[in-house]
Amino acid sequence: MVGPVDVVAPALLGCWVVTDRPEGTVAVRLTEVEAYSGEGMDPAAHSHRGPTPRAAIMFGPPGRLYVYFSYGVHWCANVVVGPEGTGSAVLLRAGEVAVGEELARVRRPAARAARDLARGPARLAAALGIGPGDLGTDLLDPAAPVRLHAGDRPDGVSAGPRVGITKATELPWRFWETGAPSVSPFRPGGPRRRRPAGQDGVP
Repeated sequence: MVGPVDVVAPALLGCWVVTDRPEGTVAVRLTEVEAYSGEGMDPAAHSHRGPTPRAAIMFGPPGRLYVYFSYGVHWCANVVVGPEGTGSAVLLRAGEVAVGEELARVRRPAARAARDLARGPARLAAALGIGPGDLGTDLLDPAAPVRLHAGDRPDGVSAGPRVGITKATELPWRFWETGAPSVSPFRPGGPRRRRPAGQDGVP
């Protein structure tokens, strides 16, 4: 959980994110993530300009949940990674619903197949029922309503450009489980994209 963001990010693949709500429990096994650094080399990160009111949670402590509303459309979930004060976080891009598929389908009625329930950052947050009230949650607290659990590492990990951002598009900081059907489709970023899917931009 603590280390350079591009090293910690692929280590999260295979981990589980679990939410406990009054209506039930949903667990998603992570198959795709993106790294965002606050150490000065990543203008696509919300933390690039320092600990603004929105991005303050990204500066630590590590293991906290950073939730933001993307372009007035949907919520996205990130894991803050250390060391504290660096402003780095990992966007949870996609995963497989391993527990609570029926509840996930209620939250994601447009999903045509199981692989689509958490395929993309907005869908993942929706399937888990993650929203603004979860900002700052300690994901390593066993009593927290949103938790991160260690899992088995995938057999293969691929890396490539991040999705839908307009800056630092050359960094190969998107990591995914090779061949996993739940990995979101790649859409290259650039200045013409109106609704980026990463941290880039101001919602």
